[in-house]
Amino acid sequence: MAVKRLLIRPGAIGDCLVALPAMQYLRSDFTEVWVPTAVQPLIQFADAVDSIARTGLDQLGIPCVSPPASLVHRLRQFDDIVSWYGANRESFQAAVYRLGLPFRFYPSLPPYDGDLHAADFLIRQFQGPEPAIPNLTVDVLRRDFIAVHPFSGGARKNWPLDRYRSLQLSLPVEFTAGPEEKLPDAVRFNDLSQLAAWLASARVYIGNDSGISHLAAAVGTPTLAIFGPTRPEVWAPRGRCVRILQAQDLEAIDVEAVEQAVRDLLSGG
Repeated sequence: MAVKRLLIRPGAIGDCLVALPAMQYLRSDFTEVWVPTAVQPLIQFADAVDSIARTGLDQLGIPCVSPPASLVHRLRQFDDIVSWYGANRESFQAAVYRLGLPFRFYPSLPPYDGDLHAADFLIRQFQGPEPAIPNLTVDVLRRDFIAVHPFSGGARKNWPLDRYRSLQLSLPVEFTAGPEEKLPDAVRFNDLSQLAAWLASARVYIGNDSGISHLAAAVGTPTLAIFGPTRPEVWAPRGRCVRILQAQDLEAIDVEAVEQAVRDLLSGG
């Protein structure tokens, strides 16, 4: 009997990318995925993709608010709903069970004090294979440049911008930034599929602990990720060629160490 399955994954870019192997493992006869709007272009394997915000899912479980009948009807079309959304919202869970919807809830993030990589933590929820390696297929030609995204979701995770600018490398450097990130000479993109293609065309990528670093690794670009207080054993990007530089105090990572790591990546080391 054919199974129609819905996967619901909230979170930022990196959160969704580390969940990609688990979502691919759960692929069924028909698979639909609901993710944040920005992440939609990165979901390549599904039969259908929608934005969590557009579905109206956030209206489920709100006291004194009736969920849209169209949403309930849509959810009833699935035989199985695997959701990392609402895993910590008792009111949301009570609402879907009251409606008789076939939800299964799973923790969206690994334990704070755990050592298991986030991608492995997520795929283990379904007894999937490890290690879990996010992978996105982007067919572009390599160009001779180094891609840099010098930002992240928090200032404490950012290696100083002036150090990125002072790097002396054998290839030209091109910076990218999001719409709210202030960097006048940065290349900017309308959506993540365009950014993914640009990252895939670079010889090497350099960045912080960020979703864009996960994206660079997932498209197969040799990646140098600079980590400070966050834990690379849990949150490092995963890909064919990833190197990590880490110090609790990011100021302790000097320019020469980054330059050498880039040289190693360019030489295939």
